[in-house]
Amino acid sequence: MQKTISNFLSKKQWLIVISSFFVFVGIGYYLLFLPINYSIEEPFIFEVKKGESFSLVSEKLYQLGIVKNKFIFKTAAFIYGADNKIKAARFKIKKGLSYLDLIDLLTNGPADYLKTIKIYNGSILKNIVITLQQELKVDSSIILELANDRDFLKSLNINANSLEGYLLPGIYNIYENSDAEEVISILTNSLNEFLNDSLNFQNQTNNFDKHQILTIASIIEGETNFKDEMPLISAVYHNRLRKGMKLQADPTIQYALDGGWRRLTYSDLNIDSPYNTYKYYGLPPGPINNPGKDAIIAALFPADVDYLFFVADGTGKHKFARTYKEHLSNVRNYRKWLNSKKSE
Repeated sequence: MQKTISNFLSKKQWLIVISSFFVFVGIGYYLLFLPINYSIEEPFIFEVKKGESFSLVSEKLYQLGIVKNKFIFKTAAFIYGADNKIKAARFKIKKGLSYLDLIDLLTNGPADYLKTIKIYNGSILKNIVITLQQELKVDSSIILELANDRDFLKSLNINANSLEGYLLPGIYNIYENSDAEEVISILTNSLNEFLNDSLNFQNQTNNFDKHQILTIASIIEGETNFKDEMPLISAVYHNRLRKGMKLQADPTIQYALDGGWRRLTYSDLNIDSPYNTYKYYGLPPGPINNPGKDAIIAALFPADVDYLFFVADGTGKHKFARTYKEHLSNVRNYRKWLNSKKSE
């Protein structure tokens, strides 16, 4: 005789099973779909850092009182496949979200996501500001205003008229729509950590202060992209400063010119600017770009050579000389190379 499932359960037992089913469905609906009551001030910014697991995020939300039951929250995230989709970002959590709303927020946004940006060695302040605006949506006008605000600079222990030179190039992970003050602090703190922790800066200044070292480093950065040349170029400028010679550094004039980098003419060498190191002795008023780590190290540790001159050699590098006579010979050779290229 064929038996059906109804033969195994009595009517009363069926009622218990059905009632239990609806109870579980009701509890599930209550836990997953109904708004959660929690006490936070809106807008509450919840930060997920790079590399944090969903388990750790759940623990943080639990500690804040936003998630009442970690097991149910993580189970729901697993069922929806959300436990491995969370991204580093800053989320604005509103009151009254359900667990599913919260899971959807953490996996699909909206949010200010952590972005990786690169600031190149030798970038000038204006170009860095453009990068920050394009990549992080930071208001460029606010950054430029702060970059020239002496009171703000003093709050960062920067004794200068501008942030030029104080934003360390490198790769950074920064949240979109971060405050301009926060972004600037990240870049300037990176410079301070490099100088103080990596280089023991206070013991290696060679009688130059921080501003002067960064100025020298920026000129070195403007002269070459080759790491092995930087200590030699640094030596030239240190030697010239020590002997009371003009630096005669082309990059400082480039910085003073309007319209960006271009080939210099003899008339450019006569412009009246404190950055014209052909006209004025000593260092210019400040850095002409934001030098990278190699250029800063070179400014602190010039090569132990007595070079006073250098000129391009046609390969992207330079020929160095101890005497003006030797330098003139190098210049003639460079001009011959230029003429040979023109005739090709």
